[in-house]
Amino acid sequence: MSETSPRIVIVGAGPAGIRAAAMLVEAGLHPVVIDEGQRAGGQIYRRPPAGFVRTPEQLYGSEAAKAVALHALFDRLAEEGRLTHCAASSVIALQEGRLHVLGEGGVQLVSYDRLILATGASDRVAPVPGWQSAGVYSLGAAQIALKAQGVALGQRIVLIGSGPLLTLVGAQLVKAGADVVAVLDTSSRRQQMRGLWDLAARPLVALRGLALRARLGGRYHAGVTLERIEADGKGVTAIRWHDAGGREHLTLCDTIGMGWHLRAETHLADLAGCAFIYHEQWRQWLPKTDEMGRAGNGVYLAGDGVRLLGADGAEIAGRLAAVACLADLGFPAPSTASDLRKVARLERFARGLARAFPWPTAMARALPDDAVVCRCENVTAAALRQSTDFGGSEANRVKSLSRVGMGRCQGRYCQLAAVELIAAQTGCTPGAVGRFRGQAPVRPAPIGAFLRDG
Repeated sequence: MSETSPRIVIVGAGPAGIRAAAMLVEAGLHPVVIDEGQRAGGQIYRRPPAGFVRTPEQLYGSEAAKAVALHALFDRLAEEGRLTHCAASSVIALQEGRLHVLGEGGVQLVSYDRLILATGASDRVAPVPGWQSAGVYSLGAAQIALKAQGVALGQRIVLIGSGPLLTLVGAQLVKAGADVVAVLDTSSRRQQMRGLWDLAARPLVALRGLALRARLGGRYHAGVTLERIEADGKGVTAIRWHDAGGREHLTLCDTIGMGWHLRAETHLADLAGCAFIYHEQWRQWLPKTDEMGRAGNGVYLAGDGVRLLGADGAEIAGRLAAVACLADLGFPAPSTASDLRKVARLERFARGLARAFPWPTAMARALPDDAVVCRCENVTAAALRQSTDFGGSEANRVKSLSRVGMGRCQGRYCQLAAVELIAAQTGCTPGAVGRFRGQAPVRPAPIGAFLRDG
């Protein structure tokens, strides 16, 4: 890379980041790719440690060929020295064209001329009374343990929530030999039927999902009402729930995995000064970009961190963001017409998913007062409602009064439910309540790392 070449940094080495990097390399540039994982692949195509005996087919199922191809592409570019891979590194802050990157040597400053954020998504969870107990994990955590270490988190497992990941993780655990005793979906079969027309945009994917559900057999229950997670001093012992017919059940278990589809990871986009809009479809705030991923100020967004379109959509978004970056720098850029048509089809499918497996708004708003909303700070629904009565409906005002969202996760797990509670208490919409402002560091960082900051 010549001294006059623009310095382009990509944050995230999942499908979006890998495709963006490959496109830039093809144009003769040398991007820097920063990723929290030791090996590229992201969450969806997470790779196990070297020497792991499970095959790609066992790890990724029908997506094995795509995963292997992406891994091989990135590894080849890194080995040839055509990109710089900063592995096991977290961007914890962003200011004035510089990233604060936490790695083994402490915090280093990395400057950029253009920035592509491919930060992905994490589980979208909703509080259930008792969810703060030991033995309650997100669906993504259960999947990571299975992919990265071949471990099932628990001996008697119940999965709760809604969306494709609920079915996928259940089927993966069952295939691996884990004892999954129940998969409880809060979306009714009637509700799921409402998304069929848009889900038909990708019929093979929809059929694949139905096949995975068939593997669950009688474990799968639709239209459930979740009452409470029971626990003792050692952790989870059972979950109380009602089936679609109103019958009460007590299912014994020692582990619960939970998740309602995904929430975009947007903290770095917030620090980069991106604008946000509230999406009723996804019931969350998402960064505002053009169709290519431009967010302004030399920042480009790609993947589930801006549009929740899955792994295939992330690859396309990575290419589009790189093409936009090249065009803005004056480099020749290929046509994007085909990719934009594919995105339109993927967006239709995503609308079907959102309609079929909605965020449980009513459940979040009806939380009993003693239910914990923010696990990090142990903030209850009662405390949140009281702070709302005292401080009004603005999200950050309630945050400052109650400490909701001030803990280790910075609202990643509690913000969406907290906003629903505030909206219900004040009679306004979640969009009017607003969102918690992003704060640096966006990941926990040891004080010593900053003391060594050179």
